Amino acid sequence: MPCQTTTVPSADRLDISALREKYRIEKERRLRRDGQAQYVRLGNGGTDDYAVDPYTPVAPRAPITEELDVLVLGAGWGGIIASYHLAREGVTSIRNVDTAGDFGGVWYWNKYPGVQCDNDAYCYLPLLEEMGFLPSKKFADGAEIQAYARSIADRFGFAEKALLHTQVTSFKWDETDRRWTVTSNRGDILRPRFVVMAPGVLNMPKLPAIKGIDSFRGKLFHTSRWDYGYTGGSETSPVLDRLTDKRVAIVGTGATAIQAIPHLARHARHLYVIQRTPSTVDERPNPPTDPEWASTLQPGWQQQRIANFHRGAQEVFLPGEDDLICDIWTEINRNLAAEIAAEGRELTMEEFMEKRELMDFRVMERLRARCDELVNDPAAAEALKPWYHHMCKRPLSSNDYYPTFNRDNVTLVDVSDTLGIQELTETGFIANGVEHPVDCVIFASGFEVTSDLDRRWGIPAFEGVGGLSIYDHWGNGPLTFHGVTTHGFPNMAFIGYIQGGVNSSVTEQFGKQGQHAAWIFAECLRRGVTRVEPSQAAQDEYVRTFQEIKPDITALQARCPPGYFNNEGETNPKWALFPGWGYGWDNFDAMMADWRARGDMAGMELAS
Repeated sequence: MPCQTTTVPSADRLDISALREKYRIEKERRLRRDGQAQYVRLGNGGTDDYAVDPYTPVAPRAPITEELDVLVLGAGWGGIIASYHLAREGVTSIRNVDTAGDFGGVWYWNKYPGVQCDNDAYCYLPLLEEMGFLPSKKFADGAEIQAYARSIADRFGFAEKALLHTQVTSFKWDETDRRWTVTSNRGDILRPRFVVMAPGVLNMPKLPAIKGIDSFRGKLFHTSRWDYGYTGGSETSPVLDRLTDKRVAIVGTGATAIQAIPHLARHARHLYVIQRTPSTVDERPNPPTDPEWASTLQPGWQQQRIANFHRGAQEVFLPGEDDLICDIWTEINRNLAAEIAAEGRELTMEEFMEKRELMDFRVMERLRARCDELVNDPAAAEALKPWYHHMCKRPLSSNDYYPTFNRDNVTLVDVSDTLGIQELTETGFIANGVEHPVDCVIFASGFEVTSDLDRRWGIPAFEGVGGLSIYDHWGNGPLTFHGVTTHGFPNMAFIGYIQGGVNSSVTEQFGKQGQHAAWIFAECLRRGVTRVEPSQAAQDEYVRTFQEIKPDITALQARCPPGYFNNEGETNPKWALFPGWGYGWDNFDAMMADWRARGDMAGMELAS
């Protein structure tokens, strides 16, 4: 059945000038002068205990000293897909290195109650056709996703070689041997010919730098280190029966919090939800996978669905194209396509962008109205309304989140005026000048996503040619060739939001980067090439072109409230997630495929 457009307020019912001013005021209320310094990483100072893996015991092992073909830093989706492509290219001397106790990346660490994929799992889970797998429902559960990730590593033979619970402490390029020397906290000395950097974007948890954080005598933990020994229950059975006599505070109202909060509220004696900036929360249709639908799928169906999702979420649907995703991610473009088709005329780019911005206002007005419809307390409903553009924060969905605030044991504590909790005491927290006694504080404060590299990677020494530090080399943002390699760091490839094409599905984007890196390194091994890096000239030309054609989203970033999309309020953050190849994803993907097909590695300096 074709996806239907949603009912949104008509444009003539909205005062756009007033909305723009309201957005501006709400953003300014939340800006802090300390930027990313308002957070500390796990493992800093007195927060060491929060960095421990609570899920899997660290197995003792002897240090490893060896030479190998490829080291892949990361066992999340980026590392898994890179290793998959390396294996498909015939490279078997591979080791994935990760601090986690198993494959899965964020899906290993995120085991909080209610954890699910928050966008279409048929797009998000990679390699479904290759694996002959379908998720059980549209928004798959976290345990299912992590198990699927592990199954890929098992099937393609790189799971057993992984070094897990292992933190890399240094990367150093050896020009004489043309290898990287990699050390770890387990005493390993690894000498890979090539390195794929796939540390992920949701790998380094962060805590608010709250006064008194080390003075609180109750229980503290981050949602990515959930303590079921304290709360009761488990990831697959989130009955938190040890909280029935506990007063709990959860800090944050983002993607993790809206999934965990309903479970906490059902079991805690009292729950305080501490919010600085509310999220957009739409309804969540989550039907099980229909066997009849599955039986109709033809080869290539997943790539077609991913392409449809990308057009719906970031670009524009093709004329007459159905929306296969049909949720909050694609609503604006779905409604817009229907209205343009009804008008029956060609629009200029300026007219299209004006219409799209207007539809953004209309959809956000519909989402704000849900607060009044579902939350009984008018003050709480008003505080939960999101006053910003649709993609300023991650679009979310839940059928249980807003009704949770109708429970007698739930209190919303809005801290937008004080820009967060003011202090933790020995027995509770102070917000808006009032102390609330609690037994447990849970931080749903996210990860280091767009902050500086040294904060995100946590690798003290990272030196390329001549001892050049990657943190200095990329001190003002990435400098790359094709968004994957960089001059001065030979035999190394990078996966992440670097400087290439951007796809709405992170696994599709990271997967194509992994495929590109795997092809380069496998081709070098086949040809006997021992050193490969982009020439300075090729890199300079690529960076110049990238900067000239990249979409200018600074105006949108300037209107958005602080968050990880804009590195806590920066107008033009150097590690922003979405500025990509200006000619679009399809153009970039085709350009990379053509480059590989030519086989001459144009722009790369090769040495045997």
